[in-house]
Amino acid sequence: MSEIGRQTLSWPTLRQATPARIGLGRSGTGLPTAAHLDFQLAHARARDAVHAAFDAEAIAAGVRECGREAILLHSTADDRMTYLRRPDLGRRLDAASRERLIARPASPIDIVFVIADGLSATAVHAHAGALLAATLDRLDPALRIGPVAVVEGGRVAIGDEIGGILGAALAAVLIGERPGLSAADSLGVYITWQPAPGTVDAARNCLSNIHAAGLRIAPAAERLAALLHMAWRYRTTGVALGQRLATETPPQIGPEG
Repeated sequence: MSEIGRQTLSWPTLRQATPARIGLGRSGTGLPTAAHLDFQLAHARARDAVHAAFDAEAIAAGVRECGREAILLHSTADDRMTYLRRPDLGRRLDAASRERLIARPASPIDIVFVIADGLSATAVHAHAGALLAATLDRLDPALRIGPVAVVEGGRVAIGDEIGGILGAALAAVLIGERPGLSAADSLGVYITWQPAPGTVDAARNCLSNIHAAGLRIAPAAERLAALLHMAWRYRTTGVALGQRLATETPPQIGPEG
């Protein structure tokens, strides 16, 4: 192999192209000290993100700064450990939250946004407010946006119950993703047409890996707004939306496009 080839394929060069832990080397039968300490730090950050307290009031304040009403809700998981051990309890609202939504005056809603802590409150605190604001700026003003539900102890499917009670055509759930060893603050968004309890995951679309070293806020907001507009246009999400888009001829964009 030439010298250029060796430089191109060297571990330092490859490590610059990915956050994955590759080519760490060895020290005796274990890892070098620096790599070992870096792994421990990443693991600690992931654990901290999973157990971090959710500041729902701070999230709600950010929602109000966007000019939107915020509703504080809670799942049937009473505490964090219960939430982690019983995923099913994070998919439904507790009685008080359900009654709060049912008691609201009925009004037409095209999109309801739900912000839930999920498995990383750290991610929600860092990115949810900015993503919501950037997405709202990109949506068609004719779309009727409902109140923003801020849910403690929520899983993705809790948006189905919220959207169903409010009669929303679309639900967009912004939620903290399971922390990994390369990102403890990754946010995900799940979009569902005609949300209702019992909706299957195949009926959703997902944007993932939203954080500073992954999909950044501006492009994430562009994709989310475009996805919501397409879901509204075709009246569907998930696999069905993917099939519709796969058969559609891409528009020709000219100088005026």
